[in-house]
Order: sequence, then structure tokens, then C-alpha cells
Amino acid sequence: MAKTLRVALTGGIGSGKSTVSSIFQTLGVPIIDSDVISRTLVESGRPCLNAIIEEFGEGILDLKGEVDRHKLRTIIFNDSEAKRKLEDILHPAIYQEIEREVSNINYPYCLVAIPLLVETQATDIFDRILLVDVPEDLQLKRATERDDISIKLVSDIIKSQTSREQRQNYADDIIDNSVKIEKLNGVVENLHEQYLKLSEEKKSL
Repeated sequence: MAKTLRVALTGGIGSGKSTVSSIFQTLGVPIIDSDVISRTLVESGRPCLNAIIEEFGEGILDLKGEVDRHKLRTIIFNDSEAKRKLEDILHPAIYQEIEREVSNINYPYCLVAIPLLVETQATDIFDRILLVDVPEDLQLKRATERDDISIKLVSDIIKSQTSREQRQNYADDIIDNSVKIEKLNGVVENLHEQYLKLSEEKKSL
């Protein structure tokens, strides 16, 4: 494993991963976002987009010829086999791109935001797992307000993901993101110092 300390940032929908990630970024920490990578991989002309169209048909495209994420999400929610096929297309490419981006980082550690870390069984490729954790009722409230989607859809997403307890079992560090932003800043700053120290230890091994 490379000398750059790899910290995986994970958490359920509406837990506030983006907020936590942005605080780390203000401290100068390089951020690799798997959602951004995923969107890039399905841009026009990319091999993953062609594979998705071949698998699911052109009906999953919008008027601009781009993937209609809502349509695709509806399909895979109702069909576990379709979900597996989509994952087989995207996940290897996502992790390959993560490796490429990590190799170009010149900083003691990096944060890799991966909502489905446990689900993709990728915990072993990281040095540290940071969980952003909130109660389910707060997940529902935040996600529906942020994305303007129904409580039922958010609830279905939560049920389709690894449980809160399972994530907690995998985590090395847990951020309680039900706190006020002032306290959250302090928690992130403390973790930042901790990860800098851990990165020094990793280099000495």
C-alpha cells in the first residue's frame, strides 16, 4: 500500500458526508469523491456509459443523451440482478480511478468519500475508516429536504444500504453529525491532527 495514508469517508444517505468532506478540504486535505468519479465515468463516449446502454437500453438516457440517474435508480431498486450488473460495470472502474488519483497525491493523507464502502467490500484497501453517523430520523429529514424526494424513497434507500450498526462495526473513527457546525469543525480538526500523526507513522514502517 502506498505511503499516502488512505482514509475512507463513509456514511448513509443524508448523514452529512459532504459537509464533513468540505471541512477537511478547507484544511488542505485532498478529497477523492467516488460519486464525482461515477458521474465522470458515464459521460458521453466513456466505456462505462456504452456498457450501461448495452445492458439497460437507451431508455435510461435523458433528452441530452446522458444517464437519467432517477430512471436508473428506479430500475435497480426494483431488481437486485440489475443492481448487480450495474455494480459490475461501475465499481471496478471507480476503484481503478481512485487508485490512479491516490498515486498522484503529494500530501500526508487523503480522504476518499465512498458511500457504499462496506457494500462494495472495499474496506481492506484503506488504512482508516471514518464514519459520518446520524440517527435514521435525521437522515430522512436531511435527505428529503436536500434532494426534494419522498420520505418513502429515502427510506427505501436506507433499507437497501448497510445498516447503521454494521457501519459502526467497521469504523475506526465515528463523527456524530447531529451536532452543531461549530462542534463539528472542532471534531474534524482533531481528526486532521490524528491523521497527520498516523501518516508519519506509516512512512516510518
